Amino acid sequence: MKTALQMETPSTTTEPGPRRAVFDSAPEILTEIYQNDVNMAVWQRPSPGSAIPETQLLTEKGFGNYRSTLSVTDLHNLERKLPNHAVYAMLSADILLLADMFSCLFELQGVGLRITALTQAMCPKFHVDRVPCRLITTYMGTGTQWLPQHCVDRSRLGPGSGKPNDAESRLHPSAQATQTLAPGDVALLKGESWEGNEGAGLVHRSPTVEPNRHRLLLTLDFASPSGQSSRTRDQSRAER
Repeated sequence: MKTALQMETPSTTTEPGPRRAVFDSAPEILTEIYQNDVNMAVWQRPSPGSAIPETQLLTEKGFGNYRSTLSVTDLHNLERKLPNHAVYAMLSADILLLADMFSCLFELQGVGLRITALTQAMCPKFHVDRVPCRLITTYMGTGTQWLPQHCVDRSRLGPGSGKPNDAESRLHPSAQATQTLAPGDVALLKGESWEGNEGAGLVHRSPTVEPNRHRLLLTLDFASPSGQSSRTRDQSRAER
C-alpha cells in the first residue's frame, strides 16, 4: 500500500494510460482508488436523510465555512472541534465517520477538513486538483460535476482553454459528456500528485447553485502531523 509520503513525490513522466471511475453501494469500493487505472471511486450511499434537517438549519443560520487540520487524535475528539456540535450531532457523526475512513484508508497522521456552505459555484471551470487524493461529499444541493477521461482535451484545461467558460473552450465534445455525483455520494478523486497519476487527475468542477439555494460540501485532504495540509495556497480554492 502506498503511503501518503510516497504519493506526494511523482517518479514518472510517462504518458498515463486509460483511467476509469468505479461506483458501488458498498463502502469497500473506496479501496479501488489504489488501482492504477482508477482515478475516482464513489460510494453511492443514500443521502444522509437524518442529517438533512441539520444541514438546512446550519445554512439558514448563515454558516459559511469551517476549516481545520486535524491529527488522528483530534479526529477521535471531533465533537470538540466542530462548531455547535450539540446542535448538529448527526452531521458531526457523519463527518467523523468519513474522516476516520479517509485517514485509515491512506494511513494518514493528519486530515485537512473543510465544510463549506455555498450560494454560487466557487470553481465553475473544469480543473484538476494537484493533491494526491481528495474526498468530496455534498450534503445539500447538486453534487460535483466531472468528465470521463476519454471526453477531455487536457490541452484546454485552465489557461489552455483561452476562454472564460467551459462552454466555449472545446474542452469536451458536448454538454452531455458532463457527469454529476448525487447528494450523499462519497467520492475519492485522485489528483495529479498521486504517484503515477500525473496527467490523469480527475477533471471536475463545481455545479451551478440555483438562486436562493445553498450547497453544503465536505472535503477531506491529506495533511501532515504538523498540521500542514497537502494543498498549496493556490490549491485551497480547488473543488467546491
